[in-house]
Amino acid sequence: MRNVFRRSLFLAVLGVATATALPTAMVAQEAALVAGLDTAGMDRSVKPGDNFYDYTNGTWTRDTPIPADRSSYGSFAILAGQIDERVAGLIQETAKSKAPTGSEAQMVGDYYSSFMDVAAIDAAGLTPLRPTLDSIAAISNRTQLAYFLGTTLRADMDAMNATNLYTGNLFGLWVAQDLDDPTQYSPFLLQGGLGMPDRSYYVDSSAGMAAIRTKYQQYIAGTLDLAGIPGADAKATAIMQLETQMAQAHWTREATGDFAKGNNHWTRAEFRTKAPGLDWEIYFAAAELSKPARFVVWQPSAFTGLSALAKSVPLDTWKDYLTFHAIQARTAVLPAAFDQQSFAFYGMVLSGAQVQRDRWKRAVGATNGALGFAVGKLYTARHFSPAQKERAEAMVANIIAAFSARVDQLAWMAPSTKKEAHAKLAVLKVGVGYPDTWPSYTGLRIVPGDAYGNAERAGVYHLQARLKMLGQPVDRGEWVMTPQTVNAVNMPAMNAMNFPAAILEPPFFDPNRAAIMDYGAMGTVIGHEISHSFDNLGALFDATGRLHNWWTPEDLTHFEASAAQLVAQYTAYRPFPDLAVNGQQTLSENIADLAGIAAAYDAYRMSLGGAEAPVIDGFTGDQQFFVSFGQIWRTKYREPALRQRVLTDGHSPGEYRAFTVRNVDAWYPSFDVQPGQTLYLSPADRVRVW
Repeated sequence: MRNVFRRSLFLAVLGVATATALPTAMVAQEAALVAGLDTAGMDRSVKPGDNFYDYTNGTWTRDTPIPADRSSYGSFAILAGQIDERVAGLIQETAKSKAPTGSEAQMVGDYYSSFMDVAAIDAAGLTPLRPTLDSIAAISNRTQLAYFLGTTLRADMDAMNATNLYTGNLFGLWVAQDLDDPTQYSPFLLQGGLGMPDRSYYVDSSAGMAAIRTKYQQYIAGTLDLAGIPGADAKATAIMQLETQMAQAHWTREATGDFAKGNNHWTRAEFRTKAPGLDWEIYFAAAELSKPARFVVWQPSAFTGLSALAKSVPLDTWKDYLTFHAIQARTAVLPAAFDQQSFAFYGMVLSGAQVQRDRWKRAVGATNGALGFAVGKLYTARHFSPAQKERAEAMVANIIAAFSARVDQLAWMAPSTKKEAHAKLAVLKVGVGYPDTWPSYTGLRIVPGDAYGNAERAGVYHLQARLKMLGQPVDRGEWVMTPQTVNAVNMPAMNAMNFPAAILEPPFFDPNRAAIMDYGAMGTVIGHEISHSFDNLGALFDATGRLHNWWTPEDLTHFEASAAQLVAQYTAYRPFPDLAVNGQQTLSENIADLAGIAAAYDAYRMSLGGAEAPVIDGFTGDQQFFVSFGQIWRTKYREPALRQRVLTDGHSPGEYRAFTVRNVDAWYPSFDVQPGQTLYLSPADRVRVW
């Protein structure tokens, strides 16, 4: 599900892998980023006013193939590939260093090495999973079912993803700042249980979705058969029927993104009456949630529906469902046949990747997921200088100042609303590069050669770490992205942002080029994240993080009218004849793109002190700014991946994010955009939010 607690810049849809070493030749393939303007990647035969994305990226798009192991490719993926190479080198050095047992260095090296040891994983077979499968087989009544379901609750890294709080377990947990009382953490419970990305994959009647459902059911049967479980076809049919019933109970992405609908506080006793069917006391005891007296239930009707299924669906069907998901959840650390079969569906069918990603790349991802901040210490010590941090912090300060000035200039906004907006800006917590205080992994046991056990213990450790936050003071300095992540994030309820070290690299940030280009690239990213505190969701929180309306009725009406205008603009974009961008689903990100580019443009202009920037490569300062913005959104997708993104992601595809410029007045004279050109909007039709 969409993460309503974090607003991130980007969500990459990537494939998965097979090789077992870090090939040096790989560097040449990934090193396709260009510092400054990539003039060779532009297509200047296209008028900027007709298609600004093609103008800034057309030649790159035409000449750059999507690597076979990926379902999409572009600026983020290329930089992420370079970062992964650096991280893999650091981890391999650490693995060879024979660090003291129990140290973070030992944990990082052994986790990675164990994941890479495919021979040991194959030799172990299903033995590591057997205790879980035996526990499922032993379930003989609904009480035992509730207990086992409770043991599956995780605050795992999928559930903590920056754009989706989706979980493959029946319910997911997120411990976050309470929306009514921002001084305390609360346990948020979230819908889950599906094996495919979203309810639409189960309920959409189109032929394409029907074909995917058939292949998913075949995958379920194939997985059970591979595990030696008899009656696989019949069991797969029943599992598919159960997941379809779950999907029918699930909320849509748009409904899930509505804070007012999601902020439901239930006492422990209310679960029995509001969501009957599941033995909640047994579930909470197994999930180690016996102490909280109150929970936030984000999709209440989904909980009612899912809980009812715990009672109405045959016990044997539940056991088959749990068996399949227990296997699927750990295919990366099970024998190769399971891993490859999982890729055939999740990688090829759902995302369109042609081959699995190299094993070392997946090992980096797995190690980052389990020990991300320990890896981040290694990364920032080697690859992020104090000068980079200082330069980025200065840019953040400049763009916050520009955003503040834009608030002052809003003729439609009442003084009382402006006062509240300035109060939020004044206490905005910004983290650049890495956290002030590094999280500890004390107590997490990583065993050499035990890839499966390491993954299990890491999942439990992260759950317990979140549970320990309950009852503690809220930490607004918490980082939710590791320093080696190519992304950025705003946490509206916390009124805080993270800009990881890894994104402070070309093409986003480069001290060796004109600052204008940095403002057009990283500056718009910074502006994007700042504005998330004031988008259609972030604007619902005051400076303390409390959920309440701080707008005058007239201001809110004006804001909502502009938002509706933006919804209509993006809904008109159609990646496929049968599929349009969901303007409501992507609204907050589209607002952030628009407000971000406006604030970054003002900051760049303010930095010049009234002078004009020098012309570079024949481009004026304004042209450098806008081209830099367009080029960070260069992205290519395979069709299944693009369809999945449009259906499930809160971000618009890159091409349409580049089109944000059509709402910015300064873009028109910069490129002589005239009426009649495709992207031209009359001044009255240009959306103006912040």
